[in-house]
Amino acid sequence: MNVKIFGAILVILACGGMGFSIAAAYRMEEKALQQFISALEYMSCDLQYRMTSLPELCRQTSSQVKGMVGEVLMRLANELDRQISPDAESCMHAALQAVPHLPDSVRDNFLMLGQTLGRFHLTGQLSGLESVQQLCRRDLEGLRANRDVRIRSYETLGICAGVALVIIFI
Repeated sequence: MNVKIFGAILVILACGGMGFSIAAAYRMEEKALQQFISALEYMSCDLQYRMTSLPELCRQTSSQVKGMVGEVLMRLANELDRQISPDAESCMHAALQAVPHLPDSVRDNFLMLGQTLGRFHLTGQLSGLESVQQLCRRDLEGLRANRDVRIRSYETLGICAGVALVIIFI
C-alpha cells in the first residue's frame, strides 16, 4: 500500500513539474524578448550617433544586456571578429547554434537581424533594426495577452494530468 501511495505522489509531482516547467519556459521566452528589444534599442542608438563597427557594437550590446540574448550577441561578435563566415547572416547562424536553449521566437528574430546587419548603409541597417524590433514587440504582446491565465493553466493542467494518471492507475 505504501508503494502505491509513494508512486502516486511521484506521478503527481512529475506531471506537476512538467506543467511548471512549461510555465517557466513561457516566462523565459517573455524575458528574452524583453532583453532583445532592449538590445535592439541600444544598437540603434549607438549606430545613429557613433557608428561603431559591427563586432564592437555586438560586444558592447552584449555587455548591456544579460542572459541568452547577451550570450548570442557576444558569440556573434566573436564570429564576426574571426571572419570565418563571409557575411553577418552566416555568423549569426553559427552564433545561434552555440546557444541551444533559445526560444524559437527569439531565434527567428535573431535570424532576421542577421539578414540585415552589415548589408546596407546606415539608414538601411537602422530600418532593419526597427523592423526586427517591431516583430519582437508583436511577439511580446502576443505572449503578454492573457499571460496570467496561460501560466496558471499550464501549471493546473500539469497537476490535473498527474491526478488523472493516478486515478487511472489505482
